[in-house]
Amino acid sequence: MSNSTVDLIQAWLSYALNVYTLLIIAWIVLSYFRLPYNRFTAVSRTFLEDTVQPFVGLFRRVLPRMGMFDFSPMLAIISLQIAGNVLASALDSLRPGA
Repeated sequence: MSNSTVDLIQAWLSYALNVYTLLIIAWIVLSYFRLPYNRFTAVSRTFLEDTVQPFVGLFRRVLPRMGMFDFSPMLAIISLQIAGNVLASALDSLRPGA
């Protein structure tokens, strides 16, 4: 692969992981507030729930709630960052001359 291809894949991967991390954070923030019903907020909450819940649910099965605290979203974000770093390193090894 050429350097520009690897750079493009790494940039796309970075953006995708950052967007998903922001979705998890938005889901966490919206779960703390009880907003009045509005079509926009209902659609937003449904989208975030459908997008984030399957991934965070994997960690919720492994790490149970501790009192009123749920650390599974934090574990999900940390695992996303670790996976991103591992994939970036793997892509760096595909560079010509590496």
